Amino acid sequence: MLTSIRRHFSARAGGYFAGIAALLLIMLPRFSLVPADDQLRTIQQRGFLTVHTRTSPTIYYQGRRGPTGFEYALLRRFADYLGVSLNLESDHHLDSVLPAVRTQGDLGAAGLVLTPTTQGVNFTRPILEMQPLLVYRRGLHGISGPGDLPGLEIGTLRGAGSAGTAANLRELQKTYPGLSWKESGELEVAELLAEVESGSLDAAVIFDHQFRVNRLFFKDVERGFLLGKPSSMVWSVPSRESLGLLQQANRFLDGLQQNGELPRLVERYFGHDDYLEYVGTRTFLSHLDSRLPRYTPLFQQAARDSGFDWQLLAAVSYQESHWDRDAVSPTGVRGLMMLTSPTAKELGVTDRRDPAQSVAGGARYLRQLEKRLPDSITGDDRLYMTLAAYNVGIGHLYDARDITRIRDANPDSWRDVRRALPLLQQREWHEKTRHGYARGGEPVIYVRNIRRYYEMLNYVERSRQQFFELDKSTAPSGALLPFEFVPPLN
Repeated sequence: MLTSIRRHFSARAGGYFAGIAALLLIMLPRFSLVPADDQLRTIQQRGFLTVHTRTSPTIYYQGRRGPTGFEYALLRRFADYLGVSLNLESDHHLDSVLPAVRTQGDLGAAGLVLTPTTQGVNFTRPILEMQPLLVYRRGLHGISGPGDLPGLEIGTLRGAGSAGTAANLRELQKTYPGLSWKESGELEVAELLAEVESGSLDAAVIFDHQFRVNRLFFKDVERGFLLGKPSSMVWSVPSRESLGLLQQANRFLDGLQQNGELPRLVERYFGHDDYLEYVGTRTFLSHLDSRLPRYTPLFQQAARDSGFDWQLLAAVSYQESHWDRDAVSPTGVRGLMMLTSPTAKELGVTDRRDPAQSVAGGARYLRQLEKRLPDSITGDDRLYMTLAAYNVGIGHLYDARDITRIRDANPDSWRDVRRALPLLQQREWHEKTRHGYARGGEPVIYVRNIRRYYEMLNYVERSRQQFFELDKSTAPSGALLPFEFVPPLN
């Protein structure tokens, strides 16, 4: 049976995002630039901003390292911008967010859709464009456009968070009067997609960015086609209050857009489909279930010995061998971590096809490379350059750093070095280096893929633990769920 995924959390400001907050306080205009009104003065005096939200992979949830999610990242920054703590009231569903904002304040942030005629609230400037998308159960055929929808069991979400999807269906019904659907203001996207995959629904209309995040768990739900016009994600404030908080929120969002932080957050949370094909995702998830469990203890032991996250080691191994102990490349590297013969000998690995030796050796080698990097390379830049060195060799990485320096960029920044690595394939550049030609485009893709696999491993684990447990064998029919039927017009 579908279990509830809505939970109540309260997050207070702390040191977790202190570094980011300090940077933003420099980059963004401060609270005092707009005169305080009664609402702002109350928030400032009590020392915290209350936000009505809901638990969702695209909005806010408790991750392995604490609170996370796209809108949480924005809210954390906004609270720091105002100089107050953040208090989240996250036990809401779609239908309850705006009523709570109207009666309680201060702010609503829950994937809300801009609907200017809504009474009792004001909305901020747009944060993110949200495009409705039709998805359907794998195996259904002939679903290529709106004309194929009448007669199907379709579900969508109702409420402030999905007004755009329901509105588009209502507009479409004018052209296709035989169209009908079910809508709910109490479910979340994951539950809706579970109904599609289980067969209780044939299709669903959600937003494209919601599918990008959730599709990792629903291998039998296919992307269909975009439906209607996009909507705008916004925040809401009570209209009974004066406009000071709204002005501050708009000023804050404008600043994030102008300094590039908002596009970077959008890319971080929703922008991965361009380099990892859906077919590749399904293969990864299949291997995650069938292959990874037998090697998980080896990655965990290697993590304890090396200090790396075991899921990072697993991501490296998947990129190298797809968790195939017998994998062999045309160049002779082999095993789970694809060690060369000289490297294996140096590490004391006597059998590269032995999973325990391969994983332990690969982790030790990764740490050796990391220690050979200059101390000036720190944080994620250090990790990404270590991974690149594992792929292309540390000598070629040093060459790319030299080219970066020649180009008046920062050799300690992965963003700059990754632009230089492909130049190792060009004679005019590799002739200037110590180690010569290298297929420098490969480590760029290599690091990018490992980051994505690592991200998926993290996401799968934390979502299985904290979001939902889908028991398809005992799931009830869709009729038992809180749907409201919207009948056809004819």
